[in-house]
Amino acid sequence: MTTSKKKAASIPPRKPAAKKTAQQSRVKSARAVKPEKPTKPVKPVAAVKAGYAAPARPDAHEFRDVRIAVLATRWNIDIVDPLIDGARRCLQDWGVPDSGVELLRAPGAYELPLAVAAIAKSRQYDGVVVLGAVIRGDTPHFEFVAGECSRGLREVSTKQRLPLGFGVLTVNTPTQARERAGDGDDNKGYEAAAAMLEMIRLLRQLGTAR
Repeated sequence: MTTSKKKAASIPPRKPAAKKTAQQSRVKSARAVKPEKPTKPVKPVAAVKAGYAAPARPDAHEFRDVRIAVLATRWNIDIVDPLIDGARRCLQDWGVPDSGVELLRAPGAYELPLAVAAIAKSRQYDGVVVLGAVIRGDTPHFEFVAGECSRGLREVSTKQRLPLGFGVLTVNTPTQARERAGDGDDNKGYEAAAAMLEMIRLLRQLGTAR
């Protein structure tokens, strides 16, 4: 009897179960909820290219009488030459004869506005496709060249009423430039030539062509 009493005395009494607080209940219920499957990330606006309403295809004779200058820079020729190929493909697709196309060269993008001004003054051409590649480097050189090039070309084109296709790439890396100078119709030389031809068409419709 004495031994049993000692054993009984050594067993501590059970503590009453603590009541769960409201916060603990919420945490437990949150853990019990099965997480939803992650949704696919939405592409940023910059990554989504807007649609393009293609113009009417030209008839067989619409551009057979035009004279087009393709003006290209000598820098980055591994990129510029494929742009020239793209422009020539477009001119052929739109019915411009090879005899109506002349390839001209300028040293670099900074010299393009003066070259286009001379082309406009000659009055030998109905339009010009301008091609080049300005790639960002470690200095502010990129901003000066790219900005002055585009500004000068816009001013000459507007002042002289010369349809101009802008195919000067302004990119951060050589890889970006090559991606825009491929074999497809998204080649920026092709797109620049198409824009120039469409402007010739528009000015003819408005009766203000050169």
